[in-house]
Amino acid sequence: MTAPLTPPDNQPPDEPQHPEAAPAADHGGLGGPELARELREGALIALVVAVTGVLLGLLWNWLAPHIPLIADTRNVYLKNTEGEEAIGADGTFVLLSLGFGVLTTAAVFLFRRRGGIPLVVALVVGGLLGAVLGWVTGMWLGPTPDVAAHAKQVGPGVAFGGPLRLQAKGALLAWPIAAMLTQLALTGLFGPRDPEPAAPHWPGEQHGDDQGEDHEGHPGEGHPGEGHHGDDHHGQQPPAAG
Repeated sequence: MTAPLTPPDNQPPDEPQHPEAAPAADHGGLGGPELARELREGALIALVVAVTGVLLGLLWNWLAPHIPLIADTRNVYLKNTEGEEAIGADGTFVLLSLGFGVLTTAAVFLFRRRGGIPLVVALVVGGLLGAVLGWVTGMWLGPTPDVAAHAKQVGPGVAFGGPLRLQAKGALLAWPIAAMLTQLALTGLFGPRDPEPAAPHWPGEQHGDDQGEDHEGHPGEGHPGEGHHGDDHHGQQPPAAG
């Protein structure tokens, strides 16, 4: 006889182990440092992209057409009443912002070679801050916004350039939109691919194939007595008469 498996006196029974609980805790511990690293990289990328907005302001002030003004002894007028300098300034800003969005995103993608939500958010935020910084820098480097003082400085009847302004504030969204679309396109074309899942293997498939091969390759092995009975009947000789 065997003794019953009972715990000793004053000793609690062993608690059942749950191996699934440990991986769950480990997963949370591993996710924290990874997420923190992604956030740090995203903040750094957003800062670097935003700083490049200074170059955008320099190019905008250099390439954008300035509105020509002229003044008399009392008022300041547009030199060309049908001029398109204001529209040209907005268009130049949009084109430069689109180019900066594509170039900065391509440079970040070449540096990291992967995507992710934190990276996309960093590019969008950095692009928006860069566009605002470029707008402010271009206006600061351009002619003074005090038109009356500028007119008195140059004198009456002398044409001078008006302040650089952005009429359509929606142009500030050109950079972040270009950055987001470029990142999605580069990730889809050149990003890392997930491994394809292996084809499922069913246990019955191999067993069925082996049985089919046995039946096709050796049709007579399953009934060994059939062939011998036929040979015995054909091989017997009838008894001789008298």
